[in-house]
Order: sequence, then structure tokens, then C-alpha cells
Amino acid sequence: MEQKQLANLRPTDSNEVEIDLLDLLGFYLSKIYLFIIAVIVGAVVAGLYTHYCLPDQFTATSRMYMVSASSDSVVNLTDLNLGTSLSNDYVVLMKSRPVIEEVIDKLDLSYSYEKLSSMVSLSVVSGTRIISISATSTDPEEAMNIANQMAKTTKVQLPKVMESPSPTIVEEAVLPTQKSAPSMKRNVLIGALLMIVLVAGVLTVIYLMDDTIKTSEDVEKMFGVMPLSVIPDVEIEGFAIDEDGGRRTFADRMRKKKKGGAKR
Repeated sequence: MEQKQLANLRPTDSNEVEIDLLDLLGFYLSKIYLFIIAVIVGAVVAGLYTHYCLPDQFTATSRMYMVSASSDSVVNLTDLNLGTSLSNDYVVLMKSRPVIEEVIDKLDLSYSYEKLSSMVSLSVVSGTRIISISATSTDPEEAMNIANQMAKTTKVQLPKVMESPSPTIVEEAVLPTQKSAPSMKRNVLIGALLMIVLVAGVLTVIYLMDDTIKTSEDVEKMFGVMPLSVIPDVEIEGFAIDEDGGRRTFADRMRKKKKGGAKR
């Protein structure tokens, strides 16, 4: 017979709860079909949501070189050091309200300062004095125009504020032809993983709430006594099952046969 099983939660003397990780893993493996279903459902739902609900976004990037010649056309060591020290300052000041609002006015955009600021990302290329200006929009042409206008406005406005040489635009943004977001593969993977975590959480709760006895060793741990024997739930030789579900012995069957023979 199925052995009555010990509770998965075993209270200790300190009122703490012990969890058998191997037993929990075995419980997960016994429900592996639920994890397979979770992966399929999570991936399908995430894929459909990404395809039908999330708009395509495009990113255009322009670049500026933060070094200009301080005299004539010769760039000296002082200019290089100045460009390095100013790069991080430019990244902060390029997102200041005057710069962003001038970009809005020049392009006649309907965005607020906060909205446009969130659409633009700035970064200093590692180990260089180059600043990347990336603009993201659902309209690829708008993204290109914003990135280019940010560079032009920065080139004119910030040297006045910082009293420093004007940076050089080394690369203008071009019209993006491929979307930068959303990523179907990434979202499908995230959806599948989230469903796996959800199913694992539900199964863990079920496991923790299960108070059935599982093994004779667990009986000893729970009650402090070793069971003398375990009765299996199997058909015992010499017994049979009647049509109505009742049990009868071999002797009962022989008597029934004799009665049937006597009637004939």
C-alpha cells in the first residue's frame, strides 16, 4: 500500500522548521509536467504581449569629441587633459533644462522636459574623450533628429556656460532601419522564467502545507519511536475481489463453486 508519509515540515525542539531539500527537489521532479506547461504558457503570453502591445522603438546615435585646439589648429597636451576632465561635466550639463528645452523648440516637439530627457541617454566611451548621444523614439526619423539637434545645441550652448573650447561633432546620427526594442527573444525568456518561478512558488507552498506521513524514518523523527512494521497496500494471495467491490477468501470461492455444482 502507499505508505503513509511523514509531514514535510518537521518542527524541531527550537520551534524551527526543517525542509528536506532533496525531498523538495523530488517533489518538483514529480511535477515536472507543470514546469513544462509553465515554460510554454509564459513564453507564448510574453511573445503575444511583446508583438501586439509593445510599440517598436528606434535608437539613433551621434558622437562628440571633447577636445578642440586652444590655439590655431594644434591640439596640445593641455587640450587633451581638458577634454578628459570636461567629458563627465558635459554629460551632466547636456541634460540640463536649457539644453533640452532648446532642442524641443528647435524641433517643434510636443514633449515635456521630463519626457524628452528620458528619451535621451548620454555616455562617455570608455577610455576616450568621446560622448555618445543616443535618442530613442517610436519614430526613427524623430530619433535621428533629436540626437543630431542635441549635439548641435551642446556644441553652441555649453562652451558659453563652461567657458571652455567648443567640442567637435565627429559623427552625426543616421536614420535607424532596425528597431532597438522590444526584444522578442529576451521578453519570451523572461516570461518563461517568471512562470517557472511562479509555479515553483505555488508548489513550494503546497509542499510546506503537506502534513502527511511519508517514511518510517520520519515517524521516528516526529514521534520519537520506531515503527515495528509497514503494511503494504497490495492484493494478498488467497483473496479476490467480488463484483460489488467486497473481498472474499479462497474458501469462500470454493463454497460458492460447490453450491453452483449442487444446483446443476
